[in-house]
Amino acid sequence: MSESLMFPEKPLIRLYDPLGELLGAGDGIFTYTYDDVAKLSGHACPTVAGGFLLVKRALEELWGDEMPQRGDIRVTVYGAQDEGTNGPISQVFTQLTGAAAGNGFHGLGGQFARDGLLQFQPTGEPGFRFERISTGDAVTLIYDPGNIPAAPTMGEDLGRILGGFADENIAARFRNAWRERVLNILADEGRSTVHRVD
Repeated sequence: MSESLMFPEKPLIRLYDPLGELLGAGDGIFTYTYDDVAKLSGHACPTVAGGFLLVKRALEELWGDEMPQRGDIRVTVYGAQDEGTNGPISQVFTQLTGAAAGNGFHGLGGQFARDGLLQFQPTGEPGFRFERISTGDAVTLIYDPGNIPAAPTMGEDLGRILGGFADENIAARFRNAWRERVLNILADEGRSTVHRVD
């Protein structure tokens, strides 16, 4: 692992963004690691890790061995924007795929628009639908990190920290346990946490 990274370099996501190439961001081929998402989110947690792994799995399902194209992805989050972790996880989707709600990029000359490519659809079923716009192919995935449980001390330790009753030993134990769970979720690469439901 590189010393400059907070988390391992793999898993990683590679996409081609034609808008990026057009506007001078190199050749438009971007490689994202979990570090990128953690920095943009401002923290690392099971939800942010889940967003990363969901996108990785969706791209593998929809493009196979082809290079996925950023901006050619429509995402539907089943549930309200303020329901559970839907808000934070949708921000990860936007970071990686370009798919944005109404506040996204409106395009150039009728091309490259990203606004409206992410929507929330209240239903009774959880899940995230990813569609490859150019082909209409789609996959619906769910994420459940329950198979990689938290350390038994984490809940109580967090309560003490938030209540102002924790010393540095408790704070360090919590940080280490939290980080260890995120690392375990990433190392699993979605095998036991990301599932296809369609």
